[in-house]
Amino acid sequence: MSEVNTIEKEALSEKESAQAHGKCMLNRRKFLMYSGSTAAAASTISITLFAGTAQAETRQARVQGYPRKKIANLSQLKDHQPVSFNYPDEGKNTQAMIVKMGGVQAGGGVGSQRDVVAFSYMCTHQGGPLHNTYKHVGDQRVMGQCPLHLSTYDLRRHGIIVSGQAYQSLPQVLLEVEGDDVYAVGIMGLLFGRQDNLSA
Repeated sequence: MSEVNTIEKEALSEKESAQAHGKCMLNRRKFLMYSGSTAAAASTISITLFAGTAQAETRQARVQGYPRKKIANLSQLKDHQPVSFNYPDEGKNTQAMIVKMGGVQAGGGVGSQRDVVAFSYMCTHQGGPLHNTYKHVGDQRVMGQCPLHLSTYDLRRHGIIVSGQAYQSLPQVLLEVEGDDVYAVGIMGLLFGRQDNLSA
C-alpha cells in the first residue's frame, strides 16, 4: 500500500508541476502578447500626436561650398608617386597628397581604374606629419606609421585607421575628373587643428 501511495503522490506532484509550468508559460505568453500590442498602440498614438501638431516651415539651407581646385593631370600621375598640394586653402594644416595606387581600386577613387585618391598629410590623432609614409605591399595601400604614435591608415577604404592611437579616419580629399584634369572638390572628415575645414 505504501508503495502505491508513494507512486500516486509522485505522479500527482509531477502533474501539479506540469500545470504550474503551463501556467507560467501561459503568463509569459500573455505578458509578451500584451506588452507588444501595448507598445504598438503607444507608438501609434505618439506618431499620431506628433503628426497632428507638427508645423512645416520653409528655411533656406546654409551650404558652405568647397572651392574647386585643379590639383593634377591624370596622365602625369605615376604609380605610387604621391604629389603634394594644399586644399582647401593655403593655410596651416591643409597639405595633402594625391597618388595613383597602381590599379588597386579604392573608395572614392577616380580614373579608369578608380585607383587615384587624395588624403591629408596630417595624422588625426595629434597632427603628426605623414609625409613620405605612403606604402604599397601586395594589395595593401597605407599611409603611416605616424612618427608620434604609429597610427596607420588604409587608403583603399577611405583612410580608415588600422593601427595606432588615432580614432578617426584620415581626411579624404574628394576628387572629380574632367578630361585629363583632376580637381579637388571637397573633404570627407575634419582636418587636424580645425573646427571647420573652410576656416583658416
